[in-house]
Formats: sequence, structure tokens, C-alpha cells
Amino acid sequence: MTRFFKIVATLEGISLLVLLFVAMPLKYIWDMPETVRIVGMAHGLLFIGYILLAIMLKIEDNWAWKKFLIICVASIIPFGTFYIEAKYFKTKA
Repeated sequence: MTRFFKIVATLEGISLLVLLFVAMPLKYIWDMPETVRIVGMAHGLLFIGYILLAIMLKIEDNWAWKKFLIICVASIIPFGTFYIEAKYFKTKA
């Protein structure tokens, strides 16, 4: 499940960046609101998946509350999920 969480975290992070730096400018500068609707829907689904997987992993791996809350809060900060993936889920070579 950790591998799936890493994939969802990466996709969620990318979707947030696309929403903020592509879809929002398209909406407000070039009057293309449909991009926010489409990208926003994808981001919303990925965000919900990220949080649900974090809850499942907290229970399964018995995470401390502090770690769990940091992982959840990072999902609303641009580049936050990439930081979390590198800090907590780095694959050892």
C-alpha cells in the first residue's frame, strides 16, 4: 500500500501545481473557466485518495499522530507531497 500511496502523492502534487499554475491563469487571464473545473475535479479526487490512503497507512503502520498530521497538512502546500515522499517514503538503494 505504501507504493500506491507514493504514486497517489506524486499525482496529487502534480495536480495541485497544474491547478495553481496552469488552470487558474487560464481561467482568470484568458477566460477559460472549464480548465479549472476539469483539473479541479481530478485534483479533488486525488486529494481525497491521498487523505484516505494516509488514514489507512496510519492505522496499518501505526504512525504517530504528529507524522500523520504533517503528511496530511503537506497535501495543501505546493510541493508538499514531494517533500513528504522524499522524507518519509524514500526507497533505500
